[in-house]
Amino acid sequence: MSSALAKGGARPVFGVFSSFIQRTYDQLSQDLCINNNAAVLAIFAGSVCGMNDETHLGFFDIPLLCNIPNMVYLCPTSKDEYFGMMDWAIEQTDHPVAIRVPVAPVISRPLPADTDFSQLGRAEVVKQGSRVALLGLGNFLTLALQTADLLKEKGIDATVINPRYASHYDEQLLNRLKADHEVVITLEDGTVDGGWGEKIARFYGDSAMKVRCYGADKAFADRYNLDEFLKAHHLTAPQIAADVAELC
Repeated sequence: MSSALAKGGARPVFGVFSSFIQRTYDQLSQDLCINNNAAVLAIFAGSVCGMNDETHLGFFDIPLLCNIPNMVYLCPTSKDEYFGMMDWAIEQTDHPVAIRVPVAPVISRPLPADTDFSQLGRAEVVKQGSRVALLGLGNFLTLALQTADLLKEKGIDATVINPRYASHYDEQLLNRLKADHEVVITLEDGTVDGGWGEKIARFYGDSAMKVRCYGADKAFADRYNLDEFLKAHHLTAPQIAADVAELC
């Protein structure tokens, strides 16, 4: 229905839980994206911090959505960025756009001056450093900033980047990192297999850059304790900082 409404000139916004989006893959691909209709999808509870029942897990959406042609999947890091992305998604007419609604907890952070997201993949450098770049996608930008603080104590002044897109990446920025960075760390609030981080690793595949991707395993976790889950997947700032220090 959203695809048809968009085709007719409307600006539909369809809200859906991440765990339910898997049931609509055929419609997303064949009805929405193949026709490049500019509907907007708001994806709720897309996170390891969302529902934890094995039938309602919310962390498989990035591999599912970001690999469908024409789909733009945005991952805001704050309520401010979410509202900015939603405004842009509704106003633009070039792409179907999905937005991963921030979770756990939702922070307030002033938007960059530019709120135009039509240059697909363009990332935001939140903190400029050298040697190590921490790419914190969506909800995990906070984790990247926490890790950078711990690395600072170890004498490593890390760059922190807000990628903003799960479906695209900033090739120019990634190429610039080659000049004064040795390690790139990707942090995504979802399963690593088939996800965004693997695209970054592939980008650097023929270079000397060391890349390590962090996220959840491809597994049906059931009724897990969040703190234990994060530690088991090395998704805490102290663990990541220790890993990075070894790589450097």
